[in-house]
Amino acid sequence: MFGPKGPFCQSCGMPLSKDEKGGTEADGRKSAEYCSHCYVRGAFTEPDITAQQMVEKVRGKMKEMHFPGFLANSFTRNIPSLKRWQKAASA
Repeated sequence: MFGPKGPFCQSCGMPLSKDEKGGTEADGRKSAEYCSHCYVRGAFTEPDITAQQMVEKVRGKMKEMHFPGFLANSFTRNIPSLKRWQKAASA
């Protein structure tokens, strides 16, 4: 399909290339896996959010940015398969 190239945040699916700051590890290094909206100083910004809640949050943000509904649905359907949520599913 078309759209931004990866890598993608392993929590919300946002292309990391669209996040200039990037998430940060506990030691201050830039995270290679998570964006600044999801991960700061080695911890998730919303530690109790579920994969389905993240899907709804991202869809809502995309609609606020005037993405068509079909694109918002397409870009969020893989969120539950991202690394953060696979860890939660196996815990």
